[in-house]
Amino acid sequence: MCDAAVLEKLEAGFKKLQESDSKSLLKKYLTKEVFDALKTKKTSFGSTLLDCIQSGLENHDSGVGIYAPDAEAYTVFADIFDPIIEDYHGGFKKTDKHPPKNWGDVDTMGNLDPAGEYVISTRVRCGRSMEGYPFNPCLTEAQYIEMMEKVSSTLCGLSGELKGNFYPLKGMTKEVQQKLIDDHFLFKEGDRFLQAANACRYWPEGRGIYHNENKTFLVWCNEEDHLRLISMQMGGDLGQVYRRLVTAVNDVEKRVPFSHNDRLGFLTFCPSNLGTTVRASVHIKLPKLAANKAKLEEVASRFNLQVRGTRGEHTEAEGGVYDISNKRRMGLTEYDAVKEMNDGILEMIKIEKEL
Repeated sequence: MCDAAVLEKLEAGFKKLQESDSKSLLKKYLTKEVFDALKTKKTSFGSTLLDCIQSGLENHDSGVGIYAPDAEAYTVFADIFDPIIEDYHGGFKKTDKHPPKNWGDVDTMGNLDPAGEYVISTRVRCGRSMEGYPFNPCLTEAQYIEMMEKVSSTLCGLSGELKGNFYPLKGMTKEVQQKLIDDHFLFKEGDRFLQAANACRYWPEGRGIYHNENKTFLVWCNEEDHLRLISMQMGGDLGQVYRRLVTAVNDVEKRVPFSHNDRLGFLTFCPSNLGTTVRASVHIKLPKLAANKAKLEEVASRFNLQVRGTRGEHTEAEGGVYDISNKRRMGLTEYDAVKEMNDGILEMIKIEKEL
């Protein structure tokens, strides 16, 4: 049973949300009935409904408005998570089961743009949570530090192309900081949505960045998720980028157990990232196709792709460069998620050439 102060905050926040004109998925599915059924529940980590929805209660302009404070929250608070997951992930119902991990035949992915005319850069990333630890709102300062030390020693054991260095954010020299900013590697403290979700406590304690010598493989430790593993390089060689990520994830997985759920796949802080957690994207110039935004969006939706501005969500395309990525993360394999991006981009390039 959660305490009176938490209940009071929940009741007040719920009332404000109901009266607001919020378009969030949280407001859409948090009916009075669901709210009353969940408001006194707790996970074994001590997480309450407030820990899940505080960001959405505070930011009525949220798109989703809910985070999982720990892996158990997806089960304990399933009555609110399930409909939101179904809506966001295009019909992944509570009776559905995410398929087992499958990276497929990595050699079938190739270069999207061998002549280098359209694709500026290619990137594939995935998120992972370390088993036995809650997510951000419930982590203690000691746990953040302990996790970073585990991650750092694990990553420093990588060899070959993946070999590199780990840089803790705390105590980072100005030179290292500037170098990481110039390479677009350094992540900043979370935005107001993450702040409200209690995801940024003890910053920069327990946070860090790893990258290999070629700067083509990168790991963020304790930014939004426990781990974000990122493979990227200039140009359109998706095959190379994908193979590097798969090698890295398999290697790290042998050393660090990850939180996984038979129904939802890999568990992450934000329900928008569950399942494969894979986001494959390119920065691409398509001046003719992009001149007809509706046509660009039509092709993108045919392949379940998301079109964003150059600097990610809620930004404009700078110099006609778009960030295009796979949208679906659940109900399909890792290979299929990347293949959707692969096929969609090839189709867009084909149309661009014909225009």
